[in-house]
Amino acid sequence: MDENDVLIKFRQQKIMTVEQLMQIIRCSAITVRRRLKKWDTFTSINENGRYYTLPQVPEFDENGLWKYKTVFFSAHGNLKQTIIELVRQSPTGLSAVDIASIIEIPSNSSYFSQIKNSDGIKRKKYKGRFIYFSDVADKYQWQKMARDHQKEESWPTDAQAIDILVHLIKNPDIAPEQLAIEAAPAGKCFDHVIIKQFLKSHDLLKKTLDIGQ
Repeated sequence: MDENDVLIKFRQQKIMTVEQLMQIIRCSAITVRRRLKKWDTFTSINENGRYYTLPQVPEFDENGLWKYKTVFFSAHGNLKQTIIELVRQSPTGLSAVDIASIIEIPSNSSYFSQIKNSDGIKRKKYKGRFIYFSDVADKYQWQKMARDHQKEESWPTDAQAIDILVHLIKNPDIAPEQLAIEAAPAGKCFDHVIIKQFLKSHDLLKKTLDIGQ
């Protein structure tokens, strides 16, 4: 199959792996990777970077992201570069939960600890939670000022999150609505919708619901 035919098939399929292209072109992985470089393809930021797409295919959103089925591509580069750019563009900085909701990775992923000291961003403790801000002094001040004027977030702080998880371990059959009451600080109650979102972000919601059924 000549190169034009390969490119037509590639565009039609939208995303492909090296292995799929090897079968079509009938060549080695090294040759395929040379072709991918020549074609200026984008590499997926999830799925272990296994997927590629041609530059004419993605329709990037306001965050510079494009998702096809379960596969994410970014106009900013790899996963690390994407997170840094998302943080830089944010008017108020981003928490791990914010970032996770955008690129659909677990908010408790060990990846966040790997990027905390990356050039371009800095992680600061803010009202009990770690927030990622730009490391550019002026931008950081604007982000922090904007966050100071935000309505206080109802998402659990890091300390409260630990209390919730400990309470869940001790009471594995508890419903999210009851957990919102029992795991909250004295005299307060979490919004049960927030608790459900919190459990979902830690991949615990389905397990909790299954136990309760």
